[in-house]
Amino acid sequence: MVSYNKLWKLLIDKNMSKHELMELTGLSSSSLAKLKKGANITTDVLCKICKALDYDFKDIMKHIPR
Repeated sequence: MVSYNKLWKLLIDKNMSKHELMELTGLSSSSLAKLKKGANITTDVLCKICKALDYDFKDIMKHIPR
């Protein structure tokens, strides 16, 4: 299982809304919904987020063993 809580905390620190993240990265609403649910998302989407925010995968997500 994957948690994107790190991403949400980074957005708060940057005073950025999820809608602004969508605009900045070109994410679809379905991709954002998957992120909110902690569902599987493509590496392309993760790369867009990392590039836009200048972070690495480890900075925006965490693997949680079941």
